[in-house]
Amino acid sequence: MNKKELSEIKKQYTKERCPATRICGCYVDGEKNKQTMFREAFLSLEEEAFFKYLNIFRKVMSGTIGKNLVTMEFPLETEQEGGTQEFLMKLKYSGLQDDGVLEEFYDKVIASYDYTGNYLILLLHAAYDVPGKSSDNLEMFDASDEVYEHVLCAICPVNLSKPCLSYNQLENCFENHIQDWLVEMPQTGFLFPAFHDRSSDIHAVLCYHQKPEAPALSLVNEVLGCTLPMTAGGQKESFELLVEETLGEECSFEAVRTLHETLNEMIEEQKEEPDPLMLGSGEVRRLLEQTGASNEKIEAFDQHFEEVVGEQNTEFVAANVAHTRKFEIKTPEVVIQVNPDRADLVETREIDGRRYLMIEVTDEVEVNGIQVKFSENVANISET
Repeated sequence: MNKKELSEIKKQYTKERCPATRICGCYVDGEKNKQTMFREAFLSLEEEAFFKYLNIFRKVMSGTIGKNLVTMEFPLETEQEGGTQEFLMKLKYSGLQDDGVLEEFYDKVIASYDYTGNYLILLLHAAYDVPGKSSDNLEMFDASDEVYEHVLCAICPVNLSKPCLSYNQLENCFENHIQDWLVEMPQTGFLFPAFHDRSSDIHAVLCYHQKPEAPALSLVNEVLGCTLPMTAGGQKESFELLVEETLGEECSFEAVRTLHETLNEMIEEQKEEPDPLMLGSGEVRRLLEQTGASNEKIEAFDQHFEEVVGEQNTEFVAANVAHTRKFEIKTPEVVIQVNPDRADLVETREIDGRRYLMIEVTDEVEVNGIQVKFSENVANISET
């Protein structure tokens, strides 16, 4: 799913538009025992509970696509009888009204979700009447093309509130506050089926992870039957290794700066597009060619790409591997951070046989928050 598709579904989750029909939940303790289960008509909830649940499910659709929001396609075998996708279809078609299907889903989550502590499994069934669009791309709410029936799942930690003193207004005094078990924002969840081209895509699922570098792998593998692509951090490390391995001794400061500038320009040009900029082997090869790498290095690129990336991921999300907020130069003793748009302020020089990083400065220089002045008598250093 891209930003536009995700936004269309997420904006339905308001009090006025809410497409939800039914909510179900299962509270699991730290010993993996089911403490309680419930099922209710979502629109019949009390107003305060309605909005709190709504915020939880909106969170499952929040974040950065390609980082903590990942769309995955189901392997073909999962769509066969007894497969994970086939079971999710059964869950959706039941409208969350089949106790046997719900119980089986809860059992699958409990068996695979690796979490120490209490948590709440929440399920929401919804049906969005997708409005048609006119030739000038305006929505026609009285001309629906289809109903997007879907299920949202959110798995939320349940923890004790911190001990504290509270004010008792009736008694006009402060007293010990009884600790409560509080439902926190979800750590993981999913939307099934995915919403592609303003239509249901039963061959894909959108997965959410609060901490993208610590995804619920067992849950994804066993409940969804999918394989998560490389994490954002993993993509960044692999991309950096690929550049170093390919360029070798040609991996100069100037080459990396050119790579940084070119990649950020590509991201800037693509920023209004709904789909994130992806870098396959062809795009990465062209990036390296623009650094001035020799033909010998470029010819060895495919081998390095296969060795570093392998079959884990054939594309990088550009935003995951680029440094759009800073241009950082690091040595064992010094770290220099530059505005990413002004990487040109830093250059390399060799003076008296020693290598230096040269930074052009103006009169506005601070050291530990104190503005300093440069003497007009400072001698100029000439390049040898």
